[in-house]
Amino acid sequence: MRCMMCERLSLSHICRDCRESLLTPRLHKRKILGSIPVYSFFSYHEIEPLLLTKHSDIGYYVYTILAGQAFAPFAREWHYDYPVASIAIDDSVKSGYSHTAVLNKALKSPLISPLHGKLRSSNPYKYAGKSVEERLMNPRRFQYVPFEHDEIILVDDIVTTGTTLSEAAETLHEHGKKVILCLTLSDAETQ
Repeated sequence: MRCMMCERLSLSHICRDCRESLLTPRLHKRKILGSIPVYSFFSYHEIEPLLLTKHSDIGYYVYTILAGQAFAPFAREWHYDYPVASIAIDDSVKSGYSHTAVLNKALKSPLISPLHGKLRSSNPYKYAGKSVEERLMNPRRFQYVPFEHDEIILVDDIVTTGTTLSEAAETLHEHGKKVILCLTLSDAETQ
């Protein structure tokens, strides 16, 4: 096959050279709800074509590569006083896989336990490309499934307005959980 980025022959969808030269994560930070940090590894424009593969079969492979470039090293470097859980935003399977579950799985480490199916949207509304007003008028209405951990890392692929992460954090707070930070692949605000 050919590398999706440089089109050279490769055994992977994105060759090692492109991973090292074009997919080097650089942390971006913003906050939601006044105090919860949201860390993103890439600016949106850097990886937009790769992010859009989530709607296709090849997306599983691309998201696995991106998770390996960004989320797995983060998990290896994570040094917290005690174990925490990571929860993917709406990790229900669509089109054969869940892109947020792929990202969440890459966080597995001695101190981070990825949990699945704990926070799912009950609203079928499609949020991609919608304005802040439309997102606010159509909340995701997350369904919470109880779990043991008290401190949480929230995981999503893109942060645009921050409304989805904020609603997810508020849902968890209502159930006595503390969101210590959020991780996303990309931030649509960064240039």
